[in-house]
Formats: sequence, structure tokens, C-alpha cells
Amino acid sequence: MAVHWLNPLFRIGYKRSLEQEDLYNVLPEFRSKTLGLTLQSYWDEECLKSAKELKKPSFCKAVIRCYWKSYSLLGIFTFIEEATMIVQPVLLGYLLRYFETYDPNDYHGLELACYYALGMSLSLLLLAVMHHILFFNIQKAGMKIRVAMCNMIFRKALCLSNSARGKTTTGQIVNLLSNDVSKFDDLTMFLHYLWVGPIQVAVVVALLWGEIGPSCLVGIALLIFLMPLQTQFGRMFSVYRSRTAVLTDHRIRTMNEVVTGMRIIKMYAWEKPFAALVSEYRTEEIVNLMKSSMLRAANMATYFSASKIIVLFTFAVYVMLGNTITASRVFVTVSLYGAIRLTVTHFFPSALEKLFESLVSIERIQTFLNLEELPKNTNVFCQPKDASHILKSCQGSSATIPTETAVLPPFPQSSLLSAILGELPLDKGVVKVKGQLTYACQQPWVFPGTIRDNILFGKELDPAKYEKVLRACALKRDMELLPDGDLTLIGDRGATLSGGQKARVNLARAVYQDADIYLLDDPLSAVDGEVGRHLFEKCICGILKDKPRILVTHQLQYLKVADQILVLKEVCRPLLPCPITEQSTRHFCSCMGHYLSRCTSNSVINSSLKAEHTQTAVEEGRSQGTISTDMYYKYLRAGANIFGLVVLFVVNIVAQVTHAFCIPSLEVNAKHVFSGLTAATVLFGLVRAMLFFYVLVKSTETLHKRMFDTILRAPVHFFDVNPIGRVLNRFSKDIGQMDVLLPITFVDACQVLLLTIGVIVVSAMVVPWILILVVPLLIIFLFLRRYFLQTSRDIKRLEGTTRSPVFSHLSSSLHGLWTIRAFRAEQRFQNVFDAHQDLHSDLGAGDVGLALSYAITLMGMFQWGVRQSAEVENLMTSVERVMEYTELESEAPWETEKRPPLDWPSQGLVTFDGVNFSYSADGPVVLRNMNAAFLPREKVGVVGRTGAGKSSLVSALFRLAEPQGKIYVDGILTSELGLHDLRQKMSIIPQDPVLFTDTMRKNLDPFNQHSDEELWNSLQEVHLKSVVEELPAKMETLLAESGSNFSVGQRQLVCLARAILRKNRILIIDEATAHVDPRTDELIQRTIREKFRDCTVLTIAHRLNTIIDSDRIMVLDAGEIQAYDAPYTLLQDPEGIFYKMVQQTGQQEAEDLLASAKQVSAAGPH
Repeated sequence: MAVHWLNPLFRIGYKRSLEQEDLYNVLPEFRSKTLGLTLQSYWDEECLKSAKELKKPSFCKAVIRCYWKSYSLLGIFTFIEEATMIVQPVLLGYLLRYFETYDPNDYHGLELACYYALGMSLSLLLLAVMHHILFFNIQKAGMKIRVAMCNMIFRKALCLSNSARGKTTTGQIVNLLSNDVSKFDDLTMFLHYLWVGPIQVAVVVALLWGEIGPSCLVGIALLIFLMPLQTQFGRMFSVYRSRTAVLTDHRIRTMNEVVTGMRIIKMYAWEKPFAALVSEYRTEEIVNLMKSSMLRAANMATYFSASKIIVLFTFAVYVMLGNTITASRVFVTVSLYGAIRLTVTHFFPSALEKLFESLVSIERIQTFLNLEELPKNTNVFCQPKDASHILKSCQGSSATIPTETAVLPPFPQSSLLSAILGELPLDKGVVKVKGQLTYACQQPWVFPGTIRDNILFGKELDPAKYEKVLRACALKRDMELLPDGDLTLIGDRGATLSGGQKARVNLARAVYQDADIYLLDDPLSAVDGEVGRHLFEKCICGILKDKPRILVTHQLQYLKVADQILVLKEVCRPLLPCPITEQSTRHFCSCMGHYLSRCTSNSVINSSLKAEHTQTAVEEGRSQGTISTDMYYKYLRAGANIFGLVVLFVVNIVAQVTHAFCIPSLEVNAKHVFSGLTAATVLFGLVRAMLFFYVLVKSTETLHKRMFDTILRAPVHFFDVNPIGRVLNRFSKDIGQMDVLLPITFVDACQVLLLTIGVIVVSAMVVPWILILVVPLLIIFLFLRRYFLQTSRDIKRLEGTTRSPVFSHLSSSLHGLWTIRAFRAEQRFQNVFDAHQDLHSDLGAGDVGLALSYAITLMGMFQWGVRQSAEVENLMTSVERVMEYTELESEAPWETEKRPPLDWPSQGLVTFDGVNFSYSADGPVVLRNMNAAFLPREKVGVVGRTGAGKSSLVSALFRLAEPQGKIYVDGILTSELGLHDLRQKMSIIPQDPVLFTDTMRKNLDPFNQHSDEELWNSLQEVHLKSVVEELPAKMETLLAESGSNFSVGQRQLVCLARAILRKNRILIIDEATAHVDPRTDELIQRTIREKFRDCTVLTIAHRLNTIIDSDRIMVLDAGEIQAYDAPYTLLQDPEGIFYKMVQQTGQQEAEDLLASAKQVSAAGPH
């Protein structure tokens, strides 16, 4: 009756699969924002109090103060429930004594017996109703704590300072949100038994003394002995939990980096070292899981056999004292022990176990919450007519920037913007900002959602303004060609967009905001010259012409129109910018005046910019129908072979038979048989539990390995259309449930099933007529279970898919944290997180609410059997989701029977023969009928407008998807080779540089193939040696997540150092110098010419001066080769596409490029 409101949902779920729209909205008091702010207020109060008392704040105290009142009320009902359980054996004893002294003429005794029977029935009914309502409310209490903590963790993540972000990782935060907070769901279930249990034991001792006298002390002594033993177990659980949590952090952090950098990992053929790294973490994790599982097995074996041991010793002493065993004494004693057995052997130790585990989680969450936050911005924002900002440097000089300012390198230009945004702490001086800032970051950031969402970024849609921004940012044509226009969903971190599209969406977001000051961090580096000119003239100098703009750029041709130029010099301390004004002007003029004098803004903009192909993100699928028997079989087979499973089955049956016949043997005074059966019960109970847990933990280990291996072999397209959170969800929450919850629930469900069968068999042997009641009850039980599971299973599956957006949103938000804070959008992103939480919480509460609402008509073991069997099926949805990722489409084998010669490729001849290329079987063709040869030692530049197919050419060469047609390298058909044999023989400096959370040494040489001297020499070649030498541990310094303690340009230089170390005959440079200044670019090009003199080099670039000295230049457009010849030859055709691209750089720059091409032509091939 208490949960009748779920009936409509059950009816829908029974008829068809549930959808999100079928579910009820979460109640206001359970909303993520409400719960989070409440707990946050108690935490803030605790922090203030601790600061006054000069001590460390305790998050545990804040949680207790927030929830103790409501949770204490549930303790009272727990006490009433346990008291009712003790009343039952007392009434049973009185009833049995009536039958032992049965007198047909004793009507008063008959009347009392009827009252006793009525009392037993009412107590059973009270227990049935109270237990599940109480269970539901306790689960709600745990859910409220979990949701509140998730809200606080995300809120804290949005406030972390840059130094604090170096102390945590995305993987650790995901682990906090998925596994640590879930401990409180379990803790709330058992915590009250820490005080209810001892009281219950004391009452039972008194009753047993009255029933069997001093003999009861033996049984009580055994029970009391179990308590400190369980306490020790709890401490050991805490130790293993702490170790496991740290290892899980490392594993999920590594998984996050693997999924994020999968394209790079595949092109470097680094799958094996990353597989070894994850395997190392997972192996240590499994060792600790196995130890804690063996403890759980001992716990369960104790619960299974403790009552039999206690009864054996109790009645052995009882008989030795000269007493006679009677039925009433046996059953009353057994029932009283049974009333506290669950509390002492299961609930009390579980409370200790969960308490110690939760204390570890609280400590981890507290450590995270105590991380340093970004200082509250003390700048005063207003809307004056003359918006400007003033920077006072550490030397006391200042600069006021009222209109358009261009900032030039060498390195600290992004740090200047960071200081203005308040992201970089100032050692001295102040930054005063008047007006509202907006910011376009250097590495374009987009979040999962529609393109329109990314541009509007929370602002209201103004159609006229929106249209104007799309045109200014050269996005109009792209929107027209997309399947759903600007409502097209894009993947995590914009994986479905090209680099140029992400850069333009990133810029459009900043432009659409009606701000006073625009900070633009190198927005033109990821687009080609034509699009760059369009963005500069139509957007930066067009739609924003009346706004102050700070443009960081490496493209000197645009400096002519700047109102001021701020040149930054490197300073003695890394990443601390020191802006120079008058001095820098003289320095700049002396260094670059000759170049600047030739820059001009005279050019013609092509009004019909071509659009790019965009992939679209796919929605997460979910299974339908029941969990198949085959799924259970696959799960168990992952942990043991057929023989192992047969042994497990036999041990289960033997353990149950010995358990079932213990008490009947005592009743017939077969004391020796009872002793033997008790010993067998203990032995087989322990063996069964340990064997069961071993098999299930091995199953989890095997399935994780299969899933990870499958992920590593999945094609790149899979990662382009599936958000990071979706993959991490499997490796964090689903694997977490399979590691901990599923084994103990699975074992318990099997144990309850066998106990139920044993009770029915033994009862039927004594009173066959009982089957008349049992069979209908069993039929009702099976029907209710099926009726319940139709809905429960769908909700669990929906819960799994709604978890993914939580992790995706977290990962995306951390990646774009500077942008979010620059736009003052923290609260909006918090609201989005809360919305994801509310949907997920709604599902969690529903799962608990319908948790046993239809089982309350069943009694005792049937009730628990319904719950546990249903919970197993619910948890098996995690196995189902993991299994789904073990059966993904795989790319070609890493090695094949055909192995290339050891010195292959010795020449570096690359031939494309009729190549067509698409990223997926049903995707559009992005390279068409490509026929070209790259000759040995030839330096080839590849150019084209954004989206022309330049990066797709690289993807085809590395076989990131299988091309149609033939590609030969030194005469060997690449499609016949293993992917590792192919990819290891080519070097690439990628468009998006990726560093991993490891040492600099491991980032350069993950296979340990090179000496220290070679590593330092490679860093010297790319001008990073001095930077690395200043690191605390030099080459052994652990880099921050994604290498965030290096600039984008420095990360690109690390990738160049990797290429130098590999010494391959073929080198591909994909926009590698887009984020470095011209001087560094020149140094890199000189290094490439010297170190790769004997190599075939393909250089993809937007800067034409980078590739103008190539032997030949390939011009791509719409996936087709438009021109392929020497640069000077191409420039002789005024109608040619390359000639037009050169002219768009400006008149004087075009003359320089022509002169360089002519010089190269006269010098002959390299």
C-alpha cells in the first residue's frame, strides 16, 4: 500500500520496454542542487569553525551534522523491527509447550495458544510490512548523501586552481563520483546495527538464561567472540579498500588518457605499453580485491554455519549438565539464536565493513574538497563606455590596452591571458579589468551537445545576431550541409568535428557573447589562409571592430592593422609573463620591421567558403528483454572452466544438504550425526564461499581484460562518435559493481535459493501436506518476481545509460574549465550536472522504491529471495554492458603472417593507387580516387582549405580506417601488413599534441629503447633541453594530466622529439607548428631538414611559408588532388588554386613566397 503509486509504472514496464519519458520526475527534496547546497552549508560551517580553531576540517562531522536527525528516526524503527523478531521465538515457545502438555479439556490453554498463534501471525505481518518500508527509506537516506556529495565534488572541480588540478586527475574525480560516494548507499543500510546489535544480544541472553540456564553462556561466548573478529575484518577491509581506491584512480586516469589520445596511440602503435600499464594497475587491484573477497567469503561462511556451531556447543553443555532435550527447548533456543544470528554474523560485521570503507571514502573526498581553489576574483566588473584593462607589471610599469592589441611570442603569451582571466596567480602587482571579459582558448573547446548549444553557451537565441555570427565565423555553409543543421549533435570534445570547425565554433561562442573585452588566444592557427583571412577581416576586424580585443597570434601578416603590438620576452622564471612596452617596440622593430613593412591587408575574400564533412555522435544503445541464461553462463565461464563450475555446483549442493539436516538430526537425538553434519557444514560452507568468490572475481578480471583489449583494437571511428564518459562509465561504475556488489549479491542469492529449497524439502519430508501451501506460494513468488523484473531491469539499464552523461559532462567541463570560468558559466554547468544527477537519482530511487514493493506479501526467506534474485539480475546489466564492449568491431590485426623486412622501408617510396577513403562503412567518402607518389627523400607539402582532406590523407596512410584502393610503401602493399608493422615504421607529429600522465622519459620512450644521451639529444634538437632541465626531477618529473604544465607549442616539440628518436624513413607532420611562433617554427623546420634529410617528409600546413621550400606541393580540395607539382611550377598558373592561396596572404608576402619557390627551383631537389 505504501508504494501503490508505482503500479502504473509496473504495468507499463510489464507491457513494453521503459523509456526515460515514462519515469517520474525526482521530488524537490531529492534534487541534486537542494541536497548539495544543504550539505555544502554544513561543510562551509565546519571549515570556518576549524579555521578559527587552527585545525583540519572534518568532512565526516559535516555529514553527521547534516543527516543525524532524519537518520536517527530510522534507527528507532530498526530497533522496533529487531525487537519484533525476538518476540516471535518467545511466542513460539509458549505455543510448543501447549502441544507438549496437550490436554483436550484445557480450554483456557487452547485460548492462550490461539492468542500466541495470532501474535506470531501479526508479528510476521508487521515484519513483512515494516522491513521493506524501512529498507526503502534507509536507501533514500543513502541516496541523499550520495547525490549531495556528487554535487559538492563537481562544484569543487569547477573551482580548482591550476596548481590543485596538478594534484588530481579526471580519473580520480570519476572514481570519487562512481565508486567512493556509492559506499554510503551500503553504509546507511547497516550502520544502526552497531548499537541495535549489542542490545539485541543482551535481551536474547536474558531470555536464553530463562530457557536453558547457564548452557546459553557457551553460545553467547561464541557470538561475542565473533564481534572482535568481525571488527578486525573491518579494519582489514579498510586497508584493502584504501589500496584498491588508489589503484582504481590510476587505472581510470590511464583509461581516460587512453580514450582521449587513442588516435595518437594508434598512430604511434603504443597499444601494448598502455595495455601493460593498465594491466599492471588492474593486477594489483585484483590482488587486493581477491583478499577482501576472501574476507567476505569467511564472513558469509560464518553467517552460514555460526548458528549450527552455537547450537552444537550449547546443547552439548546442556546435556552434560544432566538436562533432557525437548522440542520446545530446541526450537525456542534455535529461534532465539536465529533472531540474532543475522545481526551478529551479517548485519553487525557488514556495518563495521561498510563503516571502515566509508571512512576511507570520506577521507578521499575530504582531501579533494580541501584542494586549493581559484581565488575569488576581486576585479570590479562594470560596463563603462571605454572598457579597457590595465596591467601593472612586477617592475611597476603599466600598459593600458583600449582597442585592438596583438600579442607576440616567444612563449608566455597564453600566460598573459591567463593572468588577465585570473587563472594564473600573480607574484607581484595587480591586474585591473573594467568591463566583461570573454575568451577563445588556444586549443578549441567544445562540449557534447548541439552546435547551437556550443555557440549560444546559455545565451538567448537572437536569430539576426546568430546569423551574423555564423557568417562572420565562416560556419554558415557548414550548417547548411549538416543533416540537422546547427542542431546536429557533436561528440565529446568535438571528436566529430575537424580541427578547423572546432576552432570556428570556439570563436563563434566568444563572438556571440555581448562582452566588453575579447581575449582571443591564437584562433587562426587551426584554419587555412583563406578562412583565416575571412575570420580576421569579417570577424575580428568586422563584427568586433568596436570592441577592445587582445589577439594572440603567430601570423605576422595581420599585425599591420593592430592598434598596439605587445611583444613578450621570456623571463627567468617559466610561465611568468613580463610585458614590455616601449622597450619591446624597439626590439620588435629591430627584429621584424622588415617583415612588418611588407604586410598588407589587401586581399580578396572568397565569399563562398567550402564546408567540411562532419560526423555525428551516436546515442548510447541498451539491451532489451530479460538477461539471458547465456549471459549468466558467459559470466561464470569467464572465471572458471567447465570442470571448475561442476566442482562449484557439487560443493554448493553438499554444503546445503549438510546444513539442512543438522537440526532434524538433533531433534531425533542423533548427537554424533549432528556433530558430524555441523563440522561438514562449517567446512563446505567455507570452501563454497571462497570458491564462489574466487570464480566471480576472476570473471570480473577476465571481462575487464577482454573489454580493454577490444577497446584498444576498436577503430578510431568508434572513439569519434562515442563520448569519453560512455567508455569510462563501463570501466568505472560497471566494473566497480562487478568487482564488489555483484559477487556478494550473487553468492547470497544462490545461498538463499538453496536454503529455500532445503527448507521446503525437509519440511515436506516431515509434513508432506505443507506442499499444498508451498506450491501456490511458489507460483505467486515466481509471477511477482517476473512482474517486478520487467520494470526493474529496464530501469537498471536506463540508469546505466544516464550515468554516462554525468561522466562525459565532468570530463568535458574539466577540459574547458578556463572557458567556463571566463564566461562566468560555472553555475550553468553546475545546473546541467544537477539535471544529469536528478535523472540518474530518479532512476536510483525508483530502483529502490520498486525494490520489493510486491514482495511484502511473501514471508521470511521468500521475501529475501525475491530481493536478492532481483538484485542479481539488476547488477547483471553491468555484465551485459561490459559484454557489449567485448564484442565491438575490430580493426585489422596488429601483426599478420606477412612481415616486412627488418630494414623496411629502406627508401621511403609511398604510392597511392586509386585510393578512396571513408571513416566508416556508411560514412561519406572524404578522399576520392587519389593517385600520387611520394618519392624517396622527397619533401612534400600538403595544403588545402579547411576540410579539404589533408588529415584524412594521413588517416588513410596509417589505416585508421581501411582505405579502398592500394597504398604501397617501398613496393609492399600496406593492407597486407599488420597495423603495428606498418605504423611503427612511420613517424608522425600530430595536429593535436598529446602527453600522458607519466614521466618525461616515458612520454618520449615508452618502450625503454633509447639511452639517456639519446633522449637529451632529442630534446636539445627541439630546443626543450633547458626547459626539462629546470623541472624538479628533470627527465623523471611526472607530468600533469594531458601535459597541462606545458604550453601547446611545447607539447608539439615533445612530439617532434619522439619522431627524432624513432629514426624512421617516413615522417608525417600534421599542422605540427600551428601553435608555435615563426622563430620557433623556423628552428623546427631547420631541425627537420637536418635530422630528416634522408627521409620522405609529408608536411601538412596552413602556413604556406612552412612548405614553400618543399620539393613538391600537393593541393587538395574536397578530397581530390587539384594540383601536385613543384611550388614554383604551381605559381606560374594564375588560375591555379595554389596561386590564389598564395595571393590571399597579402601582396608582399606573396612576393616573398614566390621568391622562395624560385630559389628552391633553382637549387634543385633536396
